[in-house]
Amino acid sequence: MSKDCQHILIVDDDPQMRLALMEAIKRLGYSAALSNNGKDALEKLRKFDFSLIITDMKMPDLSGLDLLKEIRKASLKIPVLVITAFPTVENAVDSMKEGAIDYLMKPFSFETVKKTIESLLKKNSQKKQIITKNEDMLKILKIAEDLALSDITVLIYGESGTGKELLARYIHSLSKRSNKQFVAVNCAAIPDNLLESELFGYEKGAFTGAIDRKIGKFEIAHEGTILLDEIAEMSIVLQSKLLRVLQEKEIDRVGGKKPISVDVRVIATTNKDLKKMCLENRFREDLYYRLNVFPIKLPPLRQRQEDILLLAEYFLQIYSNSFTKEVIGFTEEAKKFLMSQPWKGNVRELENVVQRAVFMCKDRFIDLKDFVLDSEPASDRQNGRLKDMEKELILKTLKEVKGNKTKAAKILGISVRTIRNKLNEYGDKTAILLKD
Repeated sequence: MSKDCQHILIVDDDPQMRLALMEAIKRLGYSAALSNNGKDALEKLRKFDFSLIITDMKMPDLSGLDLLKEIRKASLKIPVLVITAFPTVENAVDSMKEGAIDYLMKPFSFETVKKTIESLLKKNSQKKQIITKNEDMLKILKIAEDLALSDITVLIYGESGTGKELLARYIHSLSKRSNKQFVAVNCAAIPDNLLESELFGYEKGAFTGAIDRKIGKFEIAHEGTILLDEIAEMSIVLQSKLLRVLQEKEIDRVGGKKPISVDVRVIATTNKDLKKMCLENRFREDLYYRLNVFPIKLPPLRQRQEDILLLAEYFLQIYSNSFTKEVIGFTEEAKKFLMSQPWKGNVRELENVVQRAVFMCKDRFIDLKDFVLDSEPASDRQNGRLKDMEKELILKTLKEVKGNKTKAAKILGISVRTIRNKLNEYGDKTAILLKD
């Protein structure tokens, strides 16, 4: 993807930081949009497509962590870089758990920003690869390559986390439309009353609050590809309007006076049985046949045993580079553990587990103690690891400020009293060595 197509959203309540980041991003050849708070950022995310989000952690109303939670809730597949002047271990772990891809401490140089942004955008592009040696998956990829040569509507079935969107992007990347927009719409994440205007747009004055014209996702995807993710969650009323778009190849903006022609390749995904939903009158049969021109079913990870360690090694390499660590592999016990898991969340769950393990790992090889599963809270052993990291951060900061607890507290975003209490926990020798 060219730099011209890379749009970065900067979210920070500090105007000087926003402008500094915008200038840095423009110098790198990317375009930037600005938000001074998390709520405004969410509005922009509903209207525009971004390749990367850079957000401050501490902001009024909606913090960076809250913004991450909202992005995750909406299932938006956008990498997020968190920046903060008040780093803590808890903040770092929490932001990673909520989907942040990296974490930067203020102040930072232009070279650091350049290196981080270009690395993240490159890795995000790399993550669009489909890693497999499973025979069924290899057959599916061959079919996808053939489908890319046409404009046939594709319906991709599969459990959550199996890579349905990844396959849709793969088809688009090989198609004659690859130099145009790929627009993903999560039908499950947008309320019914907003989804119509999200898809088709609206005219100024169409309803209360419509102060400007909004271009819908179908228009944005003109001559490109639109992905209707989790199509089964779309209401029956909106299904009928979508059917007309597929039949007539034109959309009606809300409040519009005439239809607008669109040339869009449609790919839909679902984790539901649409045929069964048709029999239960929960999905329009005519729309089902319009979408189900070429169905593809992705196998769950538990049926791709040969891919588990292959994918784990791939994610380890990505996040080892991202966190600037020298983690190079898994111990034999860790490999056995990975192979023994049911992976109900499929590839997405595996990626999350490896990402957290790389973050927690202090050695060159990931071991059992480094794993934190989605399905269970951190164990006492893992909590111990967090305490070790916390201690390391506090002592390192105190060393840098020559034992000044007041300065250290300000840098860490905690109180002086908390530092004193922590030092007492670490032992008398540590407390005596460090003074106010």
